[in-house]
Amino acid sequence: MNWDLTDIFKNKEEYESTKQDLLKNLNKIEKFKGKLCDSAQNLLQCYRIDEQALQQYEKIYAYAMLTYHLDMSNQESIKLFKDAESLGTIFNTKTSFISPEITYADEEKIKNFIDTTPELEPYKRDILDTLELKKHTLNQEAEDILANYSEVFSAPENTYDILTNAEFKFGILIDEDGKEVELTDSNYSIYLKSKKQEVRKSAFKLMYKKYSEYINTISELYLANVKTDVITSKLRNYESSLEKAVIHDDASIKVYEALIKAIDENIEANYQFIELKRELLNLKELHMYDLYVNPFEEGKDEITFEEAKSEVLNALQIMGPEYTNLLKQAFENKWIDVEAKPNKRGGAYSMGVYGIHPFVLTNFVNSKRDISTIAHELGHSIHTYYSNANQNIINANYTIMVAEVASTVNELLLAHYQIENEKDTRKKAEILYELLDMIRATFFRQSMFAEFEKDIHEKEEKGEALSSEDLNNIYYKLNEKYFGKNMEIDKEIQYEWARIPHFYSNFYVYKYATGISAAIVISQNIIKHGKSYIERYIEMLKQGCSKKSVELLKMVDVDLESKDTYTNAIKFYEEKIQQLKQLIK
Repeated sequence: MNWDLTDIFKNKEEYESTKQDLLKNLNKIEKFKGKLCDSAQNLLQCYRIDEQALQQYEKIYAYAMLTYHLDMSNQESIKLFKDAESLGTIFNTKTSFISPEITYADEEKIKNFIDTTPELEPYKRDILDTLELKKHTLNQEAEDILANYSEVFSAPENTYDILTNAEFKFGILIDEDGKEVELTDSNYSIYLKSKKQEVRKSAFKLMYKKYSEYINTISELYLANVKTDVITSKLRNYESSLEKAVIHDDASIKVYEALIKAIDENIEANYQFIELKRELLNLKELHMYDLYVNPFEEGKDEITFEEAKSEVLNALQIMGPEYTNLLKQAFENKWIDVEAKPNKRGGAYSMGVYGIHPFVLTNFVNSKRDISTIAHELGHSIHTYYSNANQNIINANYTIMVAEVASTVNELLLAHYQIENEKDTRKKAEILYELLDMIRATFFRQSMFAEFEKDIHEKEEKGEALSSEDLNNIYYKLNEKYFGKNMEIDKEIQYEWARIPHFYSNFYVYKYATGISAAIVISQNIIKHGKSYIERYIEMLKQGCSKKSVELLKMVDVDLESKDTYTNAIKFYEEKIQQLKQLIK
């Protein structure tokens, strides 16, 4: 039920030894400064040492971050994480010359190195990408300055994490059994899904009361993060911070625009589900705190971790024995830190460690919905495993554009298995409703977040002064757009943006929406075509970032630049709404 971090380092001495080896490698890399592109051998040797250094640093950073996230109030863990971050600054500074020297070298000479030196093949994609980003690479002095500021740039996010994870106390509410319980970020979702509206309402108001008290502080942290992104984008000669983000994702502005256009043309599909929610809950008015309760759910929403594990393994058997054996390794070999604990980081994630294995953080609270979380994070983990096993560390680091596909495919396959194998009509309706709500939250809600980010960045780029009130108003109006007139948009929802940690990773959230759209295509093809398509899908997972993300997804018949991809996702959503309506008749 807990991580075994000795898989990374057996003790602190091994951590320190690897740190010293890393520093030695960074010094070796620095010796190529000014002569990196003098010869193919110089370029090759530098890349080989850089590859070693990346593996060492990934282990160091992962060990420190995972230790810190187990107890974010532990001072020794905080120091360890800060040490790893400082090491990251040294890494960036020592290696910051590589991109500029390749960029400003004679392009034909570099391409000739690649053509005549077969050993450079593993680094070809990275070198060619560097040449492609020529106009966005600064001179050496400027790159050194930015590298030295990297730790400072992450300060808003780090401060936000400490404030909201370690210092926020939300207060006491009365649960369904009339007992006093402390509201936390981990158990908030449980109370928001309570059958008793008063419990939902109480949790909702307590949560956003705390955020409203700190809204000015959080606004300053977020706007500092946005300003950093906008300034960096301008310095690097991008047309906008959005352009910088999509190029980094191997995507394009066409992807972002196609998504939002499809939403604008088909938003009524979401209104349809919202109205069905209101009818099923038998409410005159549907409030924001009513969104997450499942009207078909009966009894206690509890499941053991063993039961959750069994459900995930059974559902993903469709992927074949190789895939399911990897899942079993994750469960049996302590890849997952399972339970919610005091001061443990909230939420869930998967983190790959090259040469070791992925690590998954969950905050399991015996909820049936935790099954989807486990399936989702293990989708990331198996993707990472395949990528790491088949690529060097430079080509293994796939973009989030592709990552959110693998995780969501697992969720959709889980839902399909549960719906197909459930004999009880009410329980089948419960699962179908849960699938619809997942699509609403992943596709429509994340697209709303994406519009919010785009609005804020564009206003900052135009030089508009923004206050917490402006942020709140923009977010509130987007809720009105996405939920429609049949939803009671409670005033507290204006503070919800302040609760979204992903906003500190600029333009991250739209990839959830593109990811589920791609995952709908892939999961349907897996179900329809079986082994032949699964082989193509796993081959795509093995590619890491050796190809551009948009091109990778074309390997499995997904075009993210086409509006049709997102319209297809909305069509699938509408079909499931009709399936639920037919079922409950």
